[in-house]
Amino acid sequence: MDKIWLVIQREYLARVKKKSFLLATLITPLIFPAIMGIFVWISLGEEDSQSLRIIEVVDENKMFFLESSEQYAFSFSDIDREEAKQLVQEGDRYGFLYIPKFDLKDPEGIVFYGEDNPSMSLISYLENNLRKKIEEQRLFESGIDPKVINEVRTKVGIRSITLNEQGEETINDATVNYALGFLTGILIYIFIFVYGNQIMQGVIEEKSSRIVEILVSSLKPFQLMLGKIVGIGAVGLTQFLIWVVLIGTLSTIVMGYLGMQMPQQAALEMANPELASTMTPSSDVAEIMQVLSGIDFLGLVLSFLFYFLGGYLLYGALFAAIGSAVEAPSEAQQFMFPVTIPLIAAYMGLFVFVLNDPDSSASFWLSVIPLTSPIAMMGRVSYGVPWTDLALSMGLLIGGFLFTTWMAGKIYRIGILMHGTKPSYKLLWKWIRTSQ
Repeated sequence: MDKIWLVIQREYLARVKKKSFLLATLITPLIFPAIMGIFVWISLGEEDSQSLRIIEVVDENKMFFLESSEQYAFSFSDIDREEAKQLVQEGDRYGFLYIPKFDLKDPEGIVFYGEDNPSMSLISYLENNLRKKIEEQRLFESGIDPKVINEVRTKVGIRSITLNEQGEETINDATVNYALGFLTGILIYIFIFVYGNQIMQGVIEEKSSRIVEILVSSLKPFQLMLGKIVGIGAVGLTQFLIWVVLIGTLSTIVMGYLGMQMPQQAALEMANPELASTMTPSSDVAEIMQVLSGIDFLGLVLSFLFYFLGGYLLYGALFAAIGSAVEAPSEAQQFMFPVTIPLIAAYMGLFVFVLNDPDSSASFWLSVIPLTSPIAMMGRVSYGVPWTDLALSMGLLIGGFLFTTWMAGKIYRIGILMHGTKPSYKLLWKWIRTSQ
């Protein structure tokens, strides 16, 4: 155990003392708030400096009136299509909208002309306005007052409350659960890929430089492999915790300095300004606090740490085995495919099955199979998962880690000292069967 601890210390200190580690750890958290601040600053500058763009409207139906916005003003006249084109070519108009005569049931032939490609926001604005006007006209022709339709339209909001066996009620929110499952699953996915590759690269470098031959003279190959996996994992965990603290702190400072709104409130104002105006800050905060109070953060954090470390250790052993079997990164590609397929399957399954229906059969199997459970189970934990499923998943992950470590240890034991032999799946299987 002392020898493994020495390897862990060596791997950990050798990496955290590098300037590249310090720079990446301190600079990376600055990138996200900096990008956020730059985009907000640019957008604020554009709002102040952008001139009003005038769009000529040629309406052969004589029935459309488009409301101007802060960016676009609409001019209506009796000029024809060619005259409107001339205005655009001379720079007097940003563009012109041509609305031919058409059947209200099948509006076709509407065209926007401009010297530049119009933005998606402008096209969406025009389409929404025209659609609204056409709907109002069709209602009017059917003898229905559009005002009546607007008055009877009602926004329905459903609150989700979970009941436990004791009858206790807990308020939850599907959007929050989705976001938590998404973030935790993706973090584990990225961590496994990034630091698993570091393990493989480290093993290949030591094997190529023959340093490993000196190391195995004083400790067993399995001890060297396990120490390397745990040491690099500790580096990644340290870097991750620092990033969480710095990104959270800096993002809060930037958002507060720029006076940015909470994402939920901003989205609500875009979708329904009238409803957003009726919501007071106190009611909004109270609703958020109720939702947050219903989340089992302790269980979520403990589950995340378990699957975070369990998934890394399981895949870390496989990456170490691949590194020991080859002498160059190019040779490792053929062995990476069967290792990365379960990770990609878990990543895709998280979006397709788990986050959309955490209780489905596909979600269950993805969350208990050891190769996919570190990513998939976090999507279920965020919604709430039966303790039996969680216990089964954790037990299988521990068993999967022990099995892959045992198998990887057999490959590592022979492969780390093997030179001049082209590795193959047949050869790896032979090492597993014959290694004592």
